[in-house]
Amino acid sequence: MSETPLLRAGDNPVIALATETRFAPNGIVSRTLLDTGNLRLVLFGFDAGQELTEHTSPHHAVIQVLSGSCEFQLAGRPHPLKAGDVLHMPPGLPHAVKATERFSMLLTLGKLAPARPIEGGAATAPAVT
Repeated sequence: MSETPLLRAGDNPVIALATETRFAPNGIVSRTLLDTGNLRLVLFGFDAGQELTEHTSPHHAVIQVLSGSCEFQLAGRPHPLKAGDVLHMPPGLPHAVKATERFSMLLTLGKLAPARPIEGGAATAPAVT
């Protein structure tokens, strides 16, 4: 997908998520807010009953439910989520989502930098870049 992000260098750095969220009858609408190469923010609007079937991602992901409710499946385990809830998904974990009512969410995807060696040959934990 080559979508122009809503947040770009030199532009107004503030947007209103509620204003920018789009919904489609019997559909799912996604809008890229920011894409730096290492960090990507995507705003989703799901109509009631809509779902994304099970898939995986190579990135760390954080889901923030902004409005409504849904059910997330992580490795086959259900997690009911409502507005205000946050969920972390590690890379490679199978997941799916179904809107139990019309809902919106902010998806944050981050790539981890490789571990850096320190004195003595040990490695530091990877840093999110």
